[in-house]
Amino acid sequence: MQRLEETYENAYKRRENFNSLPVPPAHVEQQAHIEVVLDGEGNFLTASVVNKEATLIPATEASAGRTSGGEPHPLCDKIQYTAGDYKAHGGISNAYFDDFKSGNETKAGYLSLLSAWNDFYDHPMLKAIYKYVTKRCLIADLVASKVLFLDEKGNLLTEWNGKETPSIFKVLTKKKDKSGESVYDQGGALVRWCVQIPGRLEDKVWECAELAESWIRFNGSRQSESSLCYISGEEKPYAVNHPARLRYSGDKAKLISANDLNGYTFRGRFVSPEEACTVGYDVTQKAHSALRWLIEQQGFKNDSQVIVAWAVSNAKIPPLCESSDDLFLDSLDESEETENLSGNNIEDIGASYAKRLNKKLAGYKKELKDRDDIVVMALDSATPGRMAITYYQEIKGSDFLARVEDYHKKYAWRQHFGKDKEFIGAPSIYDIAQLAFAGKTAPILLKATVSRLLPVISEGRAFPLDLLLAVCRRTAQPQSMERWEFEKILGVACGLYSGCHPERRYKMALEEDRTTRDYLYGRLLAVADKLEGRALYIAGESRDTSAIKLMARFAEKPSETWRQIEINLLPYCSRLQARAEKELTAFNIQMDKIYSAFRPGEFKDNSPLSSEFLLGFHCQRYELWNNQKSNETPNVASENKKD
Repeated sequence: MQRLEETYENAYKRRENFNSLPVPPAHVEQQAHIEVVLDGEGNFLTASVVNKEATLIPATEASAGRTSGGEPHPLCDKIQYTAGDYKAHGGISNAYFDDFKSGNETKAGYLSLLSAWNDFYDHPMLKAIYKYVTKRCLIADLVASKVLFLDEKGNLLTEWNGKETPSIFKVLTKKKDKSGESVYDQGGALVRWCVQIPGRLEDKVWECAELAESWIRFNGSRQSESSLCYISGEEKPYAVNHPARLRYSGDKAKLISANDLNGYTFRGRFVSPEEACTVGYDVTQKAHSALRWLIEQQGFKNDSQVIVAWAVSNAKIPPLCESSDDLFLDSLDESEETENLSGNNIEDIGASYAKRLNKKLAGYKKELKDRDDIVVMALDSATPGRMAITYYQEIKGSDFLARVEDYHKKYAWRQHFGKDKEFIGAPSIYDIAQLAFAGKTAPILLKATVSRLLPVISEGRAFPLDLLLAVCRRTAQPQSMERWEFEKILGVACGLYSGCHPERRYKMALEEDRTTRDYLYGRLLAVADKLEGRALYIAGESRDTSAIKLMARFAEKPSETWRQIEINLLPYCSRLQARAEKELTAFNIQMDKIYSAFRPGEFKDNSPLSSEFLLGFHCQRYELWNNQKSNETPNVASENKKD
């Protein structure tokens, strides 16, 4: 909370650096459905439906944290709060325009709250709105303007059966009424005001800074009880209800909540929530506003899980949960990238990528100081009303950049994420989690996997061995997935295996001098795959090769399976002998080179292969593809993508 409050203050100090800022205290941002225009005398002029536009509105402590009805916002709110004639038109929800009973307590309704604010501060916009709502004719005016609609009994329609659906029914979502039936509740439409006053250029009340400041002062004057703020260490008015809506506008989960007033009250340890912990009202407002702003600006969302990393100083930092491709997205040098993927400088792929990465991170180092504090936080909610911090880490700026750089260098490989997305670099932790479990895993397992992978970047921890094995084993079973998915997981598996064995110094290009058994077997499999694929293309056929079909068995019994693959290749060798003799000769020469690189006795070793064979397969296959691409005529280029 302290770090978030500091982030809020720093954002307002550097406001010129941002397109948007955190919401000020005692305000919330909500989606408006109806815009009502008044004149300075409080007379209705016109109204229109707006398409759920985000609108900054004043809020009390209770209304900002409300998860159901009962606590009105003081200025802009739903029809059931702002319309004095809501009940008269058969509203299906409770009306909160006038004071109302909540248990044994009488609470102030919308009109009382607006009246008190109007008495506290004299503002022409506020006065006009107050004067208008006391007429209790909002619904009647909206019906006359064809914004809201009534049935023949004069009640608000809950279903539209006409031909052309009115705009208001397009922006509202259905809710269940007391009988359990899904209906439209026009009383749930949020109203915002415009007041046209001669001599004032601005008529939108939600953009009036003077009005917002007056509400903050008035709301502060209503805070009477003070206590020790555990965040700032000062005696100040404390918050009872803490804000919700952190991840999205309808989010009801709260980080801080203490409404367990019955049964096991506060786990039997305290009589009241204030005895457990108190947080200053302005502190919690600023902290939650900053967190909401950060999630919106740079949060990574995975179902209900949110991961956000930020610099407390508000310096720009690289994204934590994105792939290398997304990291370079805002500074991509097309000519450089094209050159890297062309294969002409294949020996320098690793060096070129490292140079680009260093250049990219150097840009962040100009703004982010070594001693700046970086916070990495993960949030999740087990129930709709409760949210927890599932991961929290504070890192210095220099350490953060070093770990991000280490991740993107360590696990970098040639990635193929589709026709339009090929890049050199590391995958995102979300991609890894999806590929490890075939992308069909339950959201809970996917979130847990992402949580396990997060410290690999933020703390520089070792990559989980079980996840590495899961990705590599799936890669060795290409027949269980679509071709595009195999290409994607192959690059990811190679990058992870290479990163988990830095002492072996694997290169992204073919290493003809690497003579380990598993690497050479991978190379042999790639040549067999290419030879058969070429023969199938010449014959106009399109299907998996024997190398792809038998890859899983090959990984378990390489020597035995290779004999079967060799037998299967014979008819395809005959085809190439007749129609592409030179290519057949090149394939045979390549296989002879690989055979001769095996150490004595290793070729006949039938023990299972390590995942290193995937690197040999990937690099050899790319080398063959690259050589063919540079030698073939243009009409053959399309074949390369098929086989």
